Amino acid sequence: MAKLAFLFPGQGSQYVGMGQRLFNEDCEAKRVFEEASGVLGFDIADLCFNGPEEKLNLTQYTQPAILTVSIAAYGLLTREGFLPDMVAGHSLGEYSALVASDAMKFSDAVYLVHRRGIYMQEALSPDKSLVAAILGLDRLGVEDICREASGKGIVSVANYNSPVQIVIAGEKEAVRLALEMAEKRKAKRTIILPVSAPVHSPLMKDAAERLSLDMEKIGIGDLRYPLVCNVDAMPISRGEEARSCLIRQITSPVLWEDSIRRMITSGVSSFIEIGPKNVLTGLVKRIDKNVRTSNIENRDSLKEAMDIIWT
Repeated sequence: MAKLAFLFPGQGSQYVGMGQRLFNEDCEAKRVFEEASGVLGFDIADLCFNGPEEKLNLTQYTQPAILTVSIAAYGLLTREGFLPDMVAGHSLGEYSALVASDAMKFSDAVYLVHRRGIYMQEALSPDKSLVAAILGLDRLGVEDICREASGKGIVSVANYNSPVQIVIAGEKEAVRLALEMAEKRKAKRTIILPVSAPVHSPLMKDAAERLSLDMEKIGIGDLRYPLVCNVDAMPISRGEEARSCLIRQITSPVLWEDSIRRMITSGVSSFIEIGPKNVLTGLVKRIDKNVRTSNIENRDSLKEAMDIIWT
């Protein structure tokens, strides 16, 4: 039997104006924003709708903002009675997926991702790090480049996003050297990403340790739907497994391509991305063009997603 998976985006999907139509058109979505603002102590709706972009792109603000928009959009589906067979989230998106799986309270997730962002930001100054995407080189090629560039500092693969897109992160000089090497080796394109901390790299060790202390105070229950975690690309269903994944993912690469292939092998044939933009939808299509995909960010996009679900 064909299965349905819900996907939740991570950093890089943010933009000024995200969630505003949802906020204006849906009372329940508005309540999600208000709850998040109460936890954070600042107006998350104003930040999402009006920016400024420079502030929204700072990871301590990006993370709770994307989580809030994603969970507000998720409510559109649940109120229509649609439920997934599996879930996954890209990095930060794992917190959204755990909220959707009834394993974590939304207020706890908002608190944790805000602290996560602060710890990541404080682990290394933004002017000393870079995160960048390399398009058109395979895994072995990018891994080899990172090894060679490490003479200039720490640089490693952060995300294995698709067969043609791999993200690297690390210290600025080392990342820049890796990008130069990638271009010489005929990469189709290199792109510096609007991420203010080198997430999923060894540079985040201190952030992982600090977050683990906060996470000890937060309850994480067993999952209503299996989650394919970033670190191992394997499905988990227990709260303690989820807790371990959230800590380990901070310093480990996101195995996104592997995770999507794992879900397809498990019978998933339709993927619905829930949250701002449609970055994950594009990645899934590059991994397997035969699956059905859609994304939900507001009521207009809900209809297309519902058509896929009914099919």
